[in-house]
Amino acid sequence: MNETTPPPGPAPSDPPAPDPGTPAGPGTSTAAGASAASDPAPAPASAPAPVPEPHSEGAPDPDSEGAPVGRRTVLTVLGLGAAGVAAAPWLQRGLEAVLGSVADKDPTKLTGLLPNGGGFRYYSVAASVPRRTAADYRLTVGGLVERPAEFTLAALRRLPQTRLVRDVQCVTGWRVPDTPFEGVRLSELLDAVGVRPEARAVRFICFDGAYSESLTLDQARRSDVVVCLRMRDEPLSHAHGGPVRLYVAPMYFYKSAKWLSGISLTRDVRPGYWEERGYDIDAWVGRSNGRDDAPTV
Repeated sequence: MNETTPPPGPAPSDPPAPDPGTPAGPGTSTAAGASAASDPAPAPASAPAPVPEPHSEGAPDPDSEGAPVGRRTVLTVLGLGAAGVAAAPWLQRGLEAVLGSVADKDPTKLTGLLPNGGGFRYYSVAASVPRRTAADYRLTVGGLVERPAEFTLAALRRLPQTRLVRDVQCVTGWRVPDTPFEGVRLSELLDAVGVRPEARAVRFICFDGAYSESLTLDQARRSDVVVCLRMRDEPLSHAHGGPVRLYVAPMYFYKSAKWLSGISLTRDVRPGYWEERGYDIDAWVGRSNGRDDAPTV
């Protein structure tokens, strides 16, 4: 499960533009409401009312700038604008929480096509994803290692943290610029468990029960590959793959597996969920999947 959409298909067509000759609303017709015999007799003719001069008192001045705006009105408008700016982050977080929760329970996956205020789209390859709290979360690191280990969320937080600010690029086209991610470099976890000589790749398992990913060992040891605990300077939310996800900065976002629960050292790269469905295994932004996006590094 990841913040990506399924392999791109034909985009929905825009609704047809309205015919300029079509009336905007129902027309009206006129008809005589009474017969000539029932019409009242015409009133006696009278002198026409005087027409004021264009700029005489009581006549509107076409060059007038309108009534002056009071100080109270100006201050009210400025106050509303400031309140809107202050509330924007709160509203965005609320929108993300709602969309993430709905997408997590949406069997049609259509909610994954909806962008929110932060620019991300939520997509799940599983019908639902269980939640993990700080108390019950565990990350196992095993496979071809010398010292298999299990890390709690508190243990991961005690390790040295690396902060990266990079663009996020989805293979389907959307991009979120300057997104902060923070966590433990994957290379530090690999060094902690001791990689055996025969290991050539790293496999990632997710607690949604469906998603997986892989990197070569050289890719996994890059300084911009992080086991992420924070995103946009806040603890990683469930909707964004929390409490722990992978972040592979130079690759398309489907490589950054959400809801990370296991890391396993293997002899060979094993295709992940989307690679089994046609995406490239080496997913460098702008140099794979037939796309020419600007690199995210």
